[in-house]
Amino acid sequence: MKIRSAAVALLACAAVAPTAASAHHSFAMFDLQKSITLSGTVKELQWTNPHVWLYVVVLNDKNQPEDWSFEAGPTNSLARFGWKHDVLKPGDKITLTAHPLRNGSHGGSLSTVTEANGTVLGMNIQGAKPDASEK
Repeated sequence: MKIRSAAVALLACAAVAPTAASAHHSFAMFDLQKSITLSGTVKELQWTNPHVWLYVVVLNDKNQPEDWSFEAGPTNSLARFGWKHDVLKPGDKITLTAHPLRNGSHGGSLSTVTEANGTVLGMNIQGAKPDASEK
């Protein structure tokens, strides 16, 4: 009886796992055909899984600060592209490119970050089409 219950539980988990993994990697909220470039000040870099988040303060056309948030890849993927948990610190001036959110909110899928010293931090996000600036 215990073996049968364990087998049923295992089959149920196996049936749900592909759905959860597929839903987790959707880029539907981002417009991968468009790219935006913004300059601002790092507010916070959250070096967490399943995705790293970069929070940036950008001055709008009225010189008012706006909070923007950008989703990046997982820590292990970013580390392969030269990122470290402390590569960006609050107060750092950066320029970034991203695929914007389709709903127009202040955020997107991060493509590249250029630090004030000219260092470019990139990443390879599955599903995103590279822009000319990312080649």
